[in-house]
This record gives sequence, C-alpha cells and structure tokens, in this order.
Amino acid sequence: MIHGVHPAPTADLPHLFSSREALTLSFEEGLRRQAALPGIGTFILTLANASADPLLWDPLRPQLADRFATLADQCRQSLRTGQPLSMPEDDLIVFLKLTLIGFNDLETTQIRQEGPWEIQYNPLRALRPARASTQKQIDALPPPFSEAGFHFNKPFLRPEILWEGMLLRHPVRLLYNKFPFAPLHGLLVPVPERGLPQQLQQEWHLFAWHACQSLGQDIAGFKIAYNSFGAQASVNHLHFQTCVRDTPLPIESAHWQHNGGAVPYPIACHCFTDPLDAWFCIDHLQRSHQPFNLIYAPGQFYCLPRKPQGNHPKPDWSPGHAWYEMAGGMTTFNRIDFDRLRATDLRDALAQVA
Repeated sequence: MIHGVHPAPTADLPHLFSSREALTLSFEEGLRRQAALPGIGTFILTLANASADPLLWDPLRPQLADRFATLADQCRQSLRTGQPLSMPEDDLIVFLKLTLIGFNDLETTQIRQEGPWEIQYNPLRALRPARASTQKQIDALPPPFSEAGFHFNKPFLRPEILWEGMLLRHPVRLLYNKFPFAPLHGLLVPVPERGLPQQLQQEWHLFAWHACQSLGQDIAGFKIAYNSFGAQASVNHLHFQTCVRDTPLPIESAHWQHNGGAVPYPIACHCFTDPLDAWFCIDHLQRSHQPFNLIYAPGQFYCLPRKPQGNHPKPDWSPGHAWYEMAGGMTTFNRIDFDRLRATDLRDALAQVA
C-alpha cells in the first residue's frame, strides 16, 4: 500500500521554513540562547556550530570565551575537591579535550575545492564521541529501537531542539547537529515519540521527498540526507539530516554520468526524479541488506549503495564515509592532511567504498 504524503503549500509551512532568512534567523537566535544556558553540552553545541560559520563566530566568540572560562573553572574546582561532575560522560570528555587545546588556539572550519571534490578541515568535529557510526556492520538492518540506548528523546537533549511542530501533517523535531559539517545543519526526527529505528518505510521516504520539494521552493540550496544503518548512521532512531548550501554538492555536478555528463562517478550512483522509482530502489537495497546513503534535493534524488562501514580500507585521514563524503565532500581533522590531499586521494578513498 502506498502511503500518501503530499507537499504542503508554502503558506502552510512553519515560519522558520518560510525562507532562508527565516531559517537562518531562527538558527542564530537559538544558538544565542544556547550560549547563555548552563551546562557543558549546550556550550559544546554552540561552539561547534559557531566555529563552522564565520558569520556566527565573530559575534559569539566573546560570549563563548567567557562561558568556557567559567565552565573550566567549575570543572577544575570539582575535580580538586573530589566533587562529582554531573554531566553526560560524552560531553565531559569533549570538554576536557577542549581545555587541553585551549580556547584561544581553537581553529574554525575551513573548506576548499580540490578538483571536482570538496574538502573541509573540521577540528571541532574531530572531538565527536564515537557511536554506532564507528562500529563494524555487516548489513543495513538495524536492531529494534532501544529505549536504553542513545536516542533523540533523551531528556538531556531537550535544550538542543531548535524547533518542533507539524511538517506536512506529521509531528517532527528539528535538533541542532552538535558537530556540524554543513551550513544550517540540523537533525530532522519524524514522529520522535514512536521510537522508530533507523530504517526507511515508504511513508518516510515520501515524507522526506516532499518536504525537500516544499521547503526547497523558498530556501535555495535546501537538502535532506539519510544514512542507513551500516552506512555511518550514528543513532538508531529514525532521522534525516538537513542543510542549506550556497553551492551544489560535488555529486550534483553536470559532468558526472549520472547527471547526463561523460565522467563516471567513482561509485555507483542512482539518480531519480520520481519518488516512487526511487522507493523501488531503496526497498530493493533494504531487502538485500545493502547499506546506502541518500541525498534529497529539489527535483533530484541520489541513492548510493555501498560497502558496510568497517568492511573496506579507509585511509588514516578519513573519519569514514557518510552521506557528505559519498556526495564528494571529504572531511579531515588534521590541517596537514587538509593542505596536502589531492583529487586523486579523495577519488581513491571514495572508490574503496564501492
């Protein structure tokens, strides 16, 4: 049975999705609120998002520097006196690494083009705690949703919610990506309270397709992406990733064969303009236990089947291949690698996932 999900008229969209300006303003106002909240988790989120966006870094930097000094002093005093540090272990480890680096020595995200590819230096994302995305997987079928595991309904994540409400007649939650690698990078969780595992049903594929079409009418460069289980999905709770880009992803270049050009992409890439055709491909991959990454763009859809994470050679400089890397944007955590890597290195690393 086909579950009908139809694009809503622009006038019916929530205000923050009414334009890029509205989304940017909501994003920035939310970060300013985050920066004023107590707790290390909200500080890390604000710092990582600000350091990824030059327009946010300069105005937020003084506030973040003061907050960093206060939090570091609190941790120092607690450790000296043997008092417990009441915060999630993941956040504490990241913050202790930040104190070793020193606030004034933190570097912001930098991006450059290398041939047909994009490469970014993202030192804050290098501190991201390892979750399921680093574990070796053999297929794309997730285990059942676990209330005890990490998921987006955890009470300590409430401050990280940018917005929640109805989108295309579905309740959704939009959280900040705590360690972003794309502009206006969010985590879109449909019907979060249902506790769905990270596996697509036709209904949610069509939801993502039509959401991208509707929101992309007024937000130029809007995209939705999806990592299947076994394809660098870090949380087994159904979610998509959203971002807004000023430039197309490398995979969208007209010179690739999947877009009608002459140059073959290093890995298999299925390109669709019809959502049901795209679903037949997704359904086949899931039934075959084949991991994949998806990129939704207005009028265009890319499906990239690949080897399961941890089952292919990976260069030392690469954190692994999620949707951004599969779309031709490589992430590095080391400035030396950022400066030295060439187009052939990036192409060969992507080809290993085929």
